[in-house]
Amino acid sequence: MPAESAPVGRRERNKQQKLERIVTAAAELFSERGVDEVTTQQIADAADIGTGTLFLYAKTKGELLLLVQNSHYADALERGRAASADARTPLDGVMALATPIIECNRVQVENGRTYLREMVFGDPTEPHHAAALAIVGETEQALAETLSRLASIPAAEASALARVVSSIMFLTMASSDAEVDIAQIVEGVRTQVSAILPR
Repeated sequence: MPAESAPVGRRERNKQQKLERIVTAAAELFSERGVDEVTTQQIADAADIGTGTLFLYAKTKGELLLLVQNSHYADALERGRAASADARTPLDGVMALATPIIECNRVQVENGRTYLREMVFGDPTEPHHAAALAIVGETEQALAETLSRLASIPAAEASALARVVSSIMFLTMASSDAEVDIAQIVEGVRTQVSAILPR
């Protein structure tokens, strides 16, 4: 007989509700104004909590952005996995996987660039940063699986190639300013990736 999970206590429910309010408030403010134009006080006010409470969930504005964006990137990765399942060539498979991630990164350009900076230079011991790095790892794993399946590349080689493809994608997104549109970024990534894939 399976053990029933214990009901969640009031304290845990309150913590979860506060976290949801923080994420909702931060997401709305970051989307409207961009991360650089929003203060932690504004987020705390919108979430109806004190700034001290806010800092229990995220110590910096960068960590708040990671908290908000991680779920968007995870969703984009899942859309990419689904799209790559129908691909017939390694390049098409890689680009089907990469395109939703690129689109996610460009919803609000400065937020996307700040997210990438926080991912690379943030505190790796911080849980939201660790979650972002886990998404990068999942992206590389999905790329490796796609390359193995469509190009018959051995697993170790596919993993190394996936790391290179991931680096191309993230560096291209990070270095593209606001005037560069999604189609241009996708084409730039496609051109670079096609140069390194086996023929």
